[in-house]
Amino acid sequence: MSKVILHTNHGDIAIQLYGDQVPGTVENFLGYCRAGFYDGTIFHRVIPGFVIQGGGYKSEMVELATNEPVQNEAKAGAKNKRGTVAMARTQQPHSATSQFFINLADNDFLNFSGESLQGWGYCVFGEVVDGMDVVDAIAAVKTRSCACHKDVPAEDVTIINVEIEE
Repeated sequence: MSKVILHTNHGDIAIQLYGDQVPGTVENFLGYCRAGFYDGTIFHRVIPGFVIQGGGYKSEMVELATNEPVQNEAKAGAKNKRGTVAMARTQQPHSATSQFFINLADNDFLNFSGESLQGWGYCVFGEVVDGMDVVDAIAAVKTRSCACHKDVPAEDVTIINVEIEE
């Protein structure tokens, strides 16, 4: 089983990946990690008691080009519990690319409940195994609005680089 370490400017976050449960999603994430895609990206959405989200923007909300979307594997059953990591997506169930979020609470309403537009949920592909204190520190940063985005950290919370342990 693979593990990644997000080295951030707030500390390290180690994530155990669920490669056996959601192989397509994990391979998608690892592909971005291997390519150095996440290096220098920011956690651009911080909502205390809900999630911290990153993986798609550089400083000043500069959006990055991504690969094609991955199939939503939320049906596999992993739950959006505190400390789990899931793919972010648009309203379309199979639209996840590079963005991910770390759940700050048990967000059961994000779980798979059926193969319908509202039921697909958000695919959990790993869990924080070390560094939840860092996640909680990020969750406590001051936020602001930036362009059309809300809940953006007032000071960048940056993923410096990603280390993969396979």
